[in-house]
Amino acid sequence: MQHVRAIFGRAIKRETGLNIAVSLFFCPLISFALSGRLVFSNIAAKISGRIKLRPTILLTMAENTSSTKILNAAVVVAALGYFVDIYDLLLFGFVRVKSLTDLGFSGQDLTDKGLSLQNYQMFGMLIGGILWGVLGDKRGRVRVLYFSIALYSIANIFNGFATGYADYAFYRFIAGIGLAGELGAGITLVAEVLPKHKRGLGTMLVATIGLSGALLAWVIEHYFPWRECYFIGGGLGILLLVLRVTVSESGMFKHVKQQTHLSRGNFFALFTSWDRLSRFLRCIFIGTSTWFVIGVLVFFSPEFGKAKGLEGILASNAIAIAYIGLILGDLASGFLSQILRSRVKVMAIFLSLDVLAVLGYLALPFSSPAMFYFGHFVLGFSVGFWVIFVTIGAEQFGTNLRSTVATTVPNFARGMQVPINESFKYLKGATVTGSVITAGYIVGAVCLGIAFIALWGMKETFDRDLDYVEEV
Repeated sequence: MQHVRAIFGRAIKRETGLNIAVSLFFCPLISFALSGRLVFSNIAAKISGRIKLRPTILLTMAENTSSTKILNAAVVVAALGYFVDIYDLLLFGFVRVKSLTDLGFSGQDLTDKGLSLQNYQMFGMLIGGILWGVLGDKRGRVRVLYFSIALYSIANIFNGFATGYADYAFYRFIAGIGLAGELGAGITLVAEVLPKHKRGLGTMLVATIGLSGALLAWVIEHYFPWRECYFIGGGLGILLLVLRVTVSESGMFKHVKQQTHLSRGNFFALFTSWDRLSRFLRCIFIGTSTWFVIGVLVFFSPEFGKAKGLEGILASNAIAIAYIGLILGDLASGFLSQILRSRVKVMAIFLSLDVLAVLGYLALPFSSPAMFYFGHFVLGFSVGFWVIFVTIGAEQFGTNLRSTVATTVPNFARGMQVPINESFKYLKGATVTGSVITAGYIVGAVCLGIAFIALWGMKETFDRDLDYVEEV
């Protein structure tokens, strides 16, 4: 225990916190780069003679080889795209106070305007989730992947030019639309190009590498002004597009596209059948507890720390440490899913861990900021089922609706943060409970209860062949 206390005690210091972030951020990327080098070497070995190559990364997926390689172009682009996606998604939380202060706001406006800007972004993500999901089933997964990366990268750059609240809100809204498309399109593509016994590993790589973008945002925020932070995020996305990694469309989508009589990307079809609607709602609600943990317990960590008699708790540190736990949790849940050959069982295990983590966080009297930060690490690990959550969404529906569901589900789950936050703020009010701890118990019980109910009776999809369609 003393050893743990010493480690996380140093995490509250700026320099050591950054060192931890840098180390844990670069470890998965170094492994990823080394694996990518093997792919490049294999391709180069097949090229004979002196050929002048264009500056395009040769990671093209041939349909006859995509079934044997986990690290292919789809995984590379989806993972790096999600990396930049998460960077931008969380960057606003890190630079909120600095940016609004620079724009002339102070006091309560820093909170009120910040929440309002967050809601604009969330509204954009809800719209973008439907838009990109439908386009992914109608026009193709690859097009959505690239266009969404382009949109949120450009929006990121424009955020750095914001001069007031109005244009800042508009840029966050546009960024939200762009951020909504990359993950769903990427996960759908990866799930369709990999065989069923490997697709869980592919989506695990996408999620864990992508979530590391949170740590980069934390590091960058410490060293650069807020405008440059946005420019860096936009530049990373543009760089990914400039590299021109060649990604082929999935064979499943090509086959369905040729069947002109099939309805593709019909969002309203999800509501015309109780079977489809129940599957859709289950996919959304099993992720409810994630946004309670991140959006309430972690985001409002200074308030929870104060309620436990702790001062100097920084939300930015809590978010970064929670995401370290989340990344490791995603790795654990992904590998456990392969061992147990089940998505549902792993979801049940991690939801149970989440119950214990939340109870411990709310009930334990943390003796120091170090141990309190460690509590955020445990919380992050307990919701490290994001990779399983997004994979289930892609596996539950046929090819003609798969992108629609895989893209809307994570964005609708993120959208649950709005009613969750509003409920928490109401319950903690002086006229209701007057306590963030009591409000946390109530909201947490509801969110976890909904997640368990949604998981109950959900069909297992680990061994499911995804080459099928929904009869609409």
